[in-house]
Amino acid sequence: MQQTIWSLLILFLALLIVSLIFYIAKKKQQDKDFSAIQLRVKTWWGMFLVFCFATLFNPVVSLLTLMVLCFVSLKEYFSMMKTRKADRRLFLWAYLMVPIQFYWIYIGWYGMFIVFIPIYVFLFLPLPRMIGKGTVGFLKSVSFTQWGLMLMVFGLSHLAYYQVASPEFGSNLVLFLVILTQLGDVVQNLVSLYVGRRKVSPSANPFITWEGFVASLLITTCTAYFLYPYLTPFDLYFGILAGVIISVSGYFGSLTISVLKRDLLIGDSEKHAVLKDRYLNRIDSLTYTSPIFFHIVRYFFDFM
Repeated sequence: MQQTIWSLLILFLALLIVSLIFYIAKKKQQDKDFSAIQLRVKTWWGMFLVFCFATLFNPVVSLLTLMVLCFVSLKEYFSMMKTRKADRRLFLWAYLMVPIQFYWIYIGWYGMFIVFIPIYVFLFLPLPRMIGKGTVGFLKSVSFTQWGLMLMVFGLSHLAYYQVASPEFGSNLVLFLVILTQLGDVVQNLVSLYVGRRKVSPSANPFITWEGFVASLLITTCTAYFLYPYLTPFDLYFGILAGVIISVSGYFGSLTISVLKRDLLIGDSEKHAVLKDRYLNRIDSLTYTSPIFFHIVRYFFDFM
């Protein structure tokens, strides 16, 4: 516990310094668009509070906090879709799946946790949409809903299972994961903003560049090298590899959510502006890093 408190204190000071640097840079360079970075800095503070609860208080508090995060993220995801009445009823069923998914985490039933949404919910979702609702828009609404549950609930719910899978190391592993994920996002945005020239995928996200991706990979990996002895039980090799895994999977998560948003919000600039400052833009990378990092660690280490 003492090691965790010191880690959180260091993280608090780091966030304070970053926030001050960002504030000064924003004042001095008003011609630059810092909106994406500002979102990330706000996310850091929000995640810091969440994981203070996750690491310092009862795990149930952490579970409930992350369940709310999944609800909010799923709601914002659904708000991007042009819906009919039949779709909204399907969304209600999707919301009901969230507490059930977290109940499996609460009782520590890993087998059901890992198959509930990918298999049982996947097979169940067409039924309420099919019965008495016709076939118009069936595939779009069902597949859209399943995508939302997979990313915003199944992916993010892994954050809650770390503590259940490993009461000794789980909290610190989540802290390690979130720090590296958010750091990678901020570095990628900063480098892409200032020195980035080669766009990775202009049609998906015109702000992500190869320069930003490489810089994010290097800095995230270096940070993992310094953090792993304090927050994880990993050896040197896996501590460095963890930085690479989190950086690369975070990039794909950010890019995937960007593609989804651009596909669904084409021609709806008003809704796009409203969603710009929401949670969905802040946790996009975590939808990928959380499950990927969890399953790789679980495969290679007995403590998970």
